Amino acid sequence: MNKIEHIGIAVKDLDTSCDLYEKLLGTAAYKRESVASEGVDTAFFRTGENKIELLAASAEDSPIASFIGKRGEGIHHIAFDVDDIYAEMKRLKNEGFVLLNEEPKFGADNKLICFVHPKGTNGVLIELCQEIKK
Repeated sequence: MNKIEHIGIAVKDLDTSCDLYEKLLGTAAYKRESVASEGVDTAFFRTGENKIELLAASAEDSPIASFIGKRGEGIHHIAFDVDDIYAEMKRLKNEGFVLLNEEPKFGADNKLICFVHPKGTNGVLIELCQEIKK
């Protein structure tokens, strides 16, 4: 794992939260997009070398809707940048971690992604991210 790629924050209302984070960080979101396969709408903010991803449910049965229903708004995951997501997934499986998907999925911000089950990471949902090279 190279670095923290971003911190994901679950929010109830993306527009309201974007306004709040624009004021907080002093910058506008550089990207907004929907990921239909995950039932989520996202907005990304950059502050220095760091990124924040706001995630709002676009479907009532999405993982983000379930998360907010159980825990409320707040930090949802920490994402790590990796060079080779397939190799990292294999390494983590060999170390005994449980992955939430067997193959990487297409995620927001031009990334291949995979999540590591929080039961094996002290309750923290970990996301692996590999930039898709064009």
